[in-house]
Amino acid sequence: MAVSLDRRNGFLEFLYWIWNELDRTIFTAIKFSFPARFVSPFGFLGMLTFIMFITLGVTGALLMFYYEPIMTRSWDSVAFINNEVPFGFHIRNLHYHGSNAMVMLAILHMYYQYFSGRYKIRNEILWVTGVILGTVTILEAFTGYDIIFSERAELAISIAASLTNSIPIAGPMIRDLAFGAGFHDFVLRFYAQHVFILPIVMLGLMAVHFPRFLVFDVPMVMAICGAMCLAGGVFPVDLGFKFEPTVPPGITVPEWYLTGLYAFLRTQYDKFLTGVLWPALFIGVLLLTPFLDRYKKFSWKDRPWMTALGITGISQILVTTYWGFYIPPDTTIPLVERLVIDPINLYLVMILLVPLSFGFTLAFQVFLNIAAFNAFLSGMNNVNLWITGVILITFAGFFHLYRYAMAQSKNIPKPPKLPTTKSLETAQQPPVMDQTKPSEKKSPQGQVSESVTPEIKANTAELDLDKDPNTGMSDLNKP
Repeated sequence: MAVSLDRRNGFLEFLYWIWNELDRTIFTAIKFSFPARFVSPFGFLGMLTFIMFITLGVTGALLMFYYEPIMTRSWDSVAFINNEVPFGFHIRNLHYHGSNAMVMLAILHMYYQYFSGRYKIRNEILWVTGVILGTVTILEAFTGYDIIFSERAELAISIAASLTNSIPIAGPMIRDLAFGAGFHDFVLRFYAQHVFILPIVMLGLMAVHFPRFLVFDVPMVMAICGAMCLAGGVFPVDLGFKFEPTVPPGITVPEWYLTGLYAFLRTQYDKFLTGVLWPALFIGVLLLTPFLDRYKKFSWKDRPWMTALGITGISQILVTTYWGFYIPPDTTIPLVERLVIDPINLYLVMILLVPLSFGFTLAFQVFLNIAAFNAFLSGMNNVNLWITGVILITFAGFFHLYRYAMAQSKNIPKPPKLPTTKSLETAQQPPVMDQTKPSEKKSPQGQVSESVTPEIKANTAELDLDKDPNTGMSDLNKP
């Protein structure tokens, strides 16, 4: 008895019905494409950033069940989630590393579009909204780790408040609006910005930024989710120290995506110039990139000036990020001198660190192996995330192999056609030679010779070999 693989059970019919009904809504205004073959990972960076946004929404909603946006209870509630709530450690690690992954993927996605020249294909609006969306993503991550109200958060809040206050005319008003009147106000205001205001702004920008076709690839989604779990297993996030107003805070640095700005501030130049105007200039150049690029070609090799400008931006990010993390370990030096950065050395190293970035990659791999071993010895909580990440990445690999094998199975060559009886008889007959000379083939005078077209008959014996015996005439009428 033949079994059809195309038949659908009741559950599949229900899912297809839902999808067909959603086709009339705004949800499917973006066409989700499932590629049948492997595509370059750089082509999935935008989709992976969106997946991280969804992951952060789910994990953040779970954390909201126990978090308390009160100055005296915020750090304690996070400690309760981390140590007492079932799976709280895992959810918080996934949320933390997911936020870092989203910022990193957004930056990689932007520079891939930059060097490939994709913004030149009438995508100026997509590029501009993408740059704004990346900036809002960093603000979203910034407000997220500040509401823990640890010593690290207090440093970031103090710097942000002073930078906002340095803006001429509108600075104090923006500071009061965003931070409130003091510590008792800012936790609740940052919480509202983190869980409601900024996500709404991001969704609005996504509605404009997304192209019509969004490529969705299951192996890449599994791989990025597995990498997020591996990061949570190798680098479990700690709570830090609770901020106490009566206790002097220790030396700390902001998150990696803000240490570049922190390095500029440590040069002790004007706060508005180094902390507001310089980053605004960098963002402004990115916004104007599609209108400044007058090259006709797309490849980075054919756009030397734009490529040099992009490499300069990457080198500045690398140098300032590294320098923002670095603090001299010598405790005999006064604290102020340890935090101050010589601007001459900063900009000199900004140029020299470009060729050293290749050595940084090798050193990071060695550090990753050492960190994985130390994390394994520290406890079993992070091992669960490690195992989950390995399972997801393994599944992504097997899914890719399955898809590749299915694609290759469709390329199997057809067997050669067997000779029929009629073709064999025709091949055995000797050819008949026409004895009439070309000069003797003349039409009678006054008559027009008619060309006789030989009738071509289809070889039904050969066609029957390719016919499917299970296909009837009623099946041919089906769409």
